[in-house]
Amino acid sequence: MTEWEQRLAGAGCRITAPRRAVIAVLMNADAPLLPQEILEQAQTVHRKLGLVTVYRTLNLLSELSLVRRVHREDGCHGYLPASAGHRHALICRNCHRAVEFTGHNDLHALIERVEARTGYRVDDHLLQLLGLCPHCQEREG
Repeated sequence: MTEWEQRLAGAGCRITAPRRAVIAVLMNADAPLLPQEILEQAQTVHRKLGLVTVYRTLNLLSELSLVRRVHREDGCHGYLPASAGHRHALICRNCHRAVEFTGHNDLHALIERVEARTGYRVDDHLLQLLGLCPHCQEREG
């Protein structure tokens, strides 16, 4: 049983073949995948998998902090495996590979300034950076 399956079981969720297929695809993802892309890849393992099941599984995995939803440049949401702890995504504009980085404490001063200027009380944030990975920089240079 994988760590993800253990987390699902620990949360009282069943480990079904469709969920296993979605998990297998996501565990190997190095770029944000659209639900349709997850479906297409997972159907090679579980042919009867449907898009609704993919969305439900993504919601569940997101609630358990096993996947991270990221915004793609095309305006759609993609999904990546999430590491433990508070992390953010850095995505290559060219090849779409993604890595995670920490940065919660670094944002504290910025959040305080925003709160002071706006009167809002910030209780959460979403940070995502875009750029070129070392491999794509090499190819361009």
